[in-house]
Amino acid sequence: MSMEAKALLKSSTASEENLLEKIKPHAELIAALLSGVLILAGWLLDRSNMEAASIAAYLLAFIIGGFAKAKEGIEETIENKELNVEMLMIFAAIGSAIIGYWTEGAILIFIFAVSGALETYTMNKSHKEISSLMELQPEEALRIIDGSEERVHVSELEIGDLILVKPGERVPSDGTIVNGHSSLDEAAITGESLPVSKGADDQVFAGTVNLNGSITVEITKPNNETLFQKIIELVQSAQSEKSPSQLFIEKFEGTYVKVVLAVVVLMMFAPHFLLGWSWTETFYRAMILLVVASPCALVASIMPATLSAISNGAKHGILFKGGVHLENLSHLKAIAFDKTGTLTKGKPEVTDVIVKDGLSREDLLLKVASIESHSNHPLANSIVKYAKETLSQSLIRPESIEDVTGFGVKAKVDQDEWKIGKASFVGKTEAKAFAEAAADRMASEGKTVVFVQKNEEVIGLISLKDVVREETKQAIDLLKQQGIYTIMLTGDSQTTAAAIASESHVNEHIAECLPENKVEHLKKLKEKYNNVAMVGDGINDAPALATANVGIAMGEGTDVALETADVVLMKNDLPKIAEAIELSSRMNRIIKQNVIFSITVIMFLIASNFLQILDLPYGVIGHEGSTILVILNSLRLLRSS
Repeated sequence: MSMEAKALLKSSTASEENLLEKIKPHAELIAALLSGVLILAGWLLDRSNMEAASIAAYLLAFIIGGFAKAKEGIEETIENKELNVEMLMIFAAIGSAIIGYWTEGAILIFIFAVSGALETYTMNKSHKEISSLMELQPEEALRIIDGSEERVHVSELEIGDLILVKPGERVPSDGTIVNGHSSLDEAAITGESLPVSKGADDQVFAGTVNLNGSITVEITKPNNETLFQKIIELVQSAQSEKSPSQLFIEKFEGTYVKVVLAVVVLMMFAPHFLLGWSWTETFYRAMILLVVASPCALVASIMPATLSAISNGAKHGILFKGGVHLENLSHLKAIAFDKTGTLTKGKPEVTDVIVKDGLSREDLLLKVASIESHSNHPLANSIVKYAKETLSQSLIRPESIEDVTGFGVKAKVDQDEWKIGKASFVGKTEAKAFAEAAADRMASEGKTVVFVQKNEEVIGLISLKDVVREETKQAIDLLKQQGIYTIMLTGDSQTTAAAIASESHVNEHIAECLPENKVEHLKKLKEKYNNVAMVGDGINDAPALATANVGIAMGEGTDVALETADVVLMKNDLPKIAEAIELSSRMNRIIKQNVIFSITVIMFLIASNFLQILDLPYGVIGHEGSTILVILNSLRLLRSS
C-alpha cells in the first residue's frame, strides 16, 4: 500500500472516530427518535393489513427504543437487588404485546426512552465544569535551585521550594512572596475585580494572575492542598450530594414497582381460585392491570411540563439545566448574591474628578489619561476610557514614563514632573488633606481613589467604583415582593460591601468572603431558610453555586460558573430571577394537577378492571387518553404568563 493510500486510510479512520465521538452523547436520543419512526411505520403497515411486517416494525421499535432503559434497569436491579420503574415499563410494554396491543407497548417504550435520553444528556453536560477548572491551573512552574532555574511539573513542588512567577503568568501554587513586588488579579479566588498590590511576605494563591512585576514565591502548601484545589473539591462534593426529592423518588420507584408486580402476579392466580374466573379471563385481567397500572401518565405528568417550562424560560433568556432546579426555584426562601459582576458591572468606572481650585479639569484629565494610556492596569484603562469619552482632543505623548510597581506611575509632560497613584506614592498627609479630606469620604462610599501630583504638589484626585447595575435595584425589589430574603456575599472590605449593599437594596451583606467562607455562609443560610439560591459569575463562586439548592449564573460569567450553575441568565438580566421563580410556581401547580389526575385515572381503571367492567380497548383508551390530557395541560406552560 502506498504512503498516500495509508495517509488517506488513516484520515478516513480518524474522521469516523470523530463522527462517532460526536454522535455518542446523543445515541440514546437518536435511538428513541428512530423507535418513534418505526412505531409510525408499524401503525401504517397495520392499517394496510400487513400484520407480519407491522409486528416486525414494532419489534424493532421495542429493541431500539428500549435497549438503553432495559439495560439500565437490569443492571440497577442486579446491583441494588431491587426492581425499578424501568423494569416495570418494560414488563408493561411486553404485556401489551402478549395480548396483541403492539402499538400501545411500543408507545410506552418510546415515551420512556425519550425521557431517559434527555436525562442522560443533561447529566453528561453537568460534569464539564471540573475539566474547565483544571485548565486554569498551570501544569508547570519555574523552580529556583542554587541560582539556576528549571521548569518542573507542579506535582513536584514541595513546601519551602522557591519559584519564579513572571509577568502575565498564573501562580502555580500557594505561597509567600520573598522577593519582588507586583499587582495580582485574584478574581479567580476572591472575585474582586480590582488587582491587589503585593510585595514581600504577602500571600499568593494558585490560579491567580501576576500582572506586571516578577516575583519570587516560597511554596507554603502542597499542590493538592491549595485554595484552588479546594474549590475543585468543594464543587465535586456539593454535586455528589443527592437532593431530598431525588432520594424520595428513588424510594418511591422501588415501592411502586413491588406493589404493582405483586398485585399483577396475585391477579394471575387468585381470581381463578377465589372468584371462579376462567384461566383465560384471569390472565386477560392481569395483563390489563399491567397495562393500566404502568405509570405512563404519571411520567408524562412531569416531563412535558418540565420541558415546556424550560422552553418558555429559554425563549426569555433563562436557561434551566434540569427540571429539578426549575422545580426548586418556587421553594426558595433566600437568595445570596455575589457582588462583582453580579450586582455590579464588574468593571471600575470613574465616578469623581476633583481638581485644585484655579486649575483646568480638562487639562488634568488630558495629562493623566495620556500618561495612564501606557499602562495595562484596569484602573488606568478605566481612566483612559473615561477621558476619551469626555475630552474632545486627542491624547498627547509624555516625554518620559516610569512604572513604579505597587504604587503608581511617574512621568514627565511639558517639563513638569507628574505622579499618579496611591496616597503613599504622592505623600499621605497631603493626599488625605486634599479637598477637605475628600478621599476619606469617597473610601466610605466604597470607591478607590487615585491621586494626581504635579511638581511635588497634589492637584487632583480621581475616584473609581465598580458601579451597581441599573437593573439590580429592580431585581432585588421584585424578589422582596415575593417574600425572598436577599444577602450579598463579597470578598470586598466591610466599607465597600456596606456601600454597595445599601445602593443595591439587599437585606444583608457579608464582607471579606473567600470561596470556602461563601460555602460556610451558604450552609448556614440553608439551615436557617431550608431552600437557598446563590447567584454569581466567577470561578470563586463555583463552590457556592454547587452548594446552594439552586445555583444561578450570569450569562457573561466564567465557563466554570456557567457549568456549575443550575440556572443561567443568558443576558445578565437580574429581574429574570423573579420571572423564573414565577414560572417555577406555575410549573409546580400544573404538575400537581397532572399527578392527581393521572393517579385518579389509574385507580379508576384498576378498580374497573377488577370488577370486570373494563375491556382492554377501553383500558388502553383510558390509559393513553389520560396521558394525552396531562401532556396537553403541560403544554400550557409554553405560553408566557
